[in-house]
Amino acid sequence: MPRDLQEQIKKLIVGRRLGPGDSLPTEPELMELLGVSRNSVREALKALQAMGIVEIRHGFGTYVGAMSMAPMVEGLAFRTVAGHYRGEDSLLQLLELREAVETGLVARLAGRVPDGDLAELGSLVGRMEKEAEAGGPVAAATDRAFHATLYRSLGNPLLVEVMEAFWEAFHRVRTDLVDVPQDPEVTHRQHRDILDAVRSGDVLRAEQAIRAHFGNIRQRLTATPQQDR
Repeated sequence: MPRDLQEQIKKLIVGRRLGPGDSLPTEPELMELLGVSRNSVREALKALQAMGIVEIRHGFGTYVGAMSMAPMVEGLAFRTVAGHYRGEDSLLQLLELREAVETGLVARLAGRVPDGDLAELGSLVGRMEKEAEAGGPVAAATDRAFHATLYRSLGNPLLVEVMEAFWEAFHRVRTDLVDVPQDPEVTHRQHRDILDAVRSGDVLRAEQAIRAHFGNIRQRLTATPQQDR
């Protein structure tokens, strides 16, 4: 019953073409519409809130949630941590997932990134250079902005959100589990290589630049002693 009720509420959202922030029927209205008790409605709404599908604002009502990737980030992060403490190379597995996706995407971008985005990417690489010259490391926010900007022109908001989820989960877990030393000069140079390859329109070179970047991260992960499992 709880799962069926959740599905009915999701169908109601879809059927009424409701979007993030739109108001849902009140609890009494949902009870009447779905023919269930107040407790059943509340349990279903709480479960949907945990998934980011609805947002319960106490004293105001229930609304369609932001439908963000936050639950996916939490799931990926927890799965990676749990795998780590079971003795699995779960952080490397998550890294390989990011690498596989980005290698495929960069081939579509070579020679097609708009001039405005190329200029922004150039500024971010310049910031990395300054951070490296200052003794580093390259800030995580700069790294994140580079990858987000690189794929923005694909025009697929869902794809961008998924990439952000992979990035967030990987860096959150890496920070918690492993102290990975960074050579800021290498980080800066590899991101410049990616930018130059994409700007040139050379698909093979772009793929190689992405693989070199992830290969460097993999090498640093495997060379770094990890906490006791």
